Amino acid sequence: MKKILVTWWAWFIWSHLCKKLLDEWNEVICLDNLFTWNKKNIENLVSNPAFTFVLHDVTQPFWAQVDEIYNLACPASPIHYQKNPVETIKTSLLWAINMLELALKVKARILQSSTSEVYGDPTVHPQPETYRWNVNINWIRSCYDEWKRAAETLFMDYHRQYWVDIRIIRIFNTYWPNMHPADWRVVSNFIMQALQNKDITIYWDGSQTRSFQYVDDLIRGMTLMMNNDKWFIWPVNIWTEYEFTIKELAEKVIELIPWCTSKIIYEDLPSDDPKQRRANNKLAKEMLWWEPSIKLEDGIEKTIEYFRNQLLQQQLGFSVKRDIIKWVTLYNMMKIVNAERIVDI
Repeated sequence: MKKILVTWWAWFIWSHLCKKLLDEWNEVICLDNLFTWNKKNIENLVSNPAFTFVLHDVTQPFWAQVDEIYNLACPASPIHYQKNPVETIKTSLLWAINMLELALKVKARILQSSTSEVYGDPTVHPQPETYRWNVNINWIRSCYDEWKRAAETLFMDYHRQYWVDIRIIRIFNTYWPNMHPADWRVVSNFIMQALQNKDITIYWDGSQTRSFQYVDDLIRGMTLMMNNDKWFIWPVNIWTEYEFTIKELAEKVIELIPWCTSKIIYEDLPSDDPKQRRANNKLAKEMLWWEPSIKLEDGIEKTIEYFRNQLLQQQLGFSVKRDIIKWVTLYNMMKIVNAERIVDI
């Protein structure tokens, strides 16, 4: 059994990671400040005696004797990191330093979750890990992109200078059940719009491409990278090579919801939004024997089912709440009427 620290645990992907680590009989400590989500995502884990949650300000140092650290702390949804960009980059860099210092002190192996955003709007396609990037450091997404690039540099320098046992992965567009229904991610946006028969919003003409990966494939890649004993530490793409246009994704979502009557509408493309993005997975296949196994359609169906159930529960909750208010109001009115009758007598 290993003792494993996972940071920013409540943020969707990491709740899936925690479950997998616990299923493998590890002890898991999770740190978060609940900036982007709440404890609902891990309600099924809190009863496990091997699971511990610590509410912690991630800008402050933290100490625990652990064997491994999954450093995943950073708002990754535009709605969150653009809300306070200065705080995003300050918090994320401070926390990366804090976790590297912890790994150095307790001699733990530490994995950094980087991102496809480090490639910017790529001029090479698909993107290998050796690609040197085409980035704009002054756009509205730079608070996220630049801190991820800086974090990779920090990790490599801690390894070269102090021999910290590091691992770095680069994550592309991932989707899954437990996603926030209003986090500006394209998969959740399309599904929520389609389930409610709202127009599906596409930026530009929809020909820009992404590679969409289901969470189970990502978690498997993360743990394989953490547990490889080849001293394979370098940034590695953990991502599917299945490439789809944004318009094809919208059409697939509509197709998989039989009652959907949504129409596709088009808006201007945000500044510096990448036109193409697909990982070159050769390195992950060779070094980790990893490749994705879940098809887009299968993953989308699972995610649609999750959001459909969430909407049904929400509607049921509103209905029950409305009925309770109605009956409580009626009951109170009857008490008033009866009281008036008693006074009359």
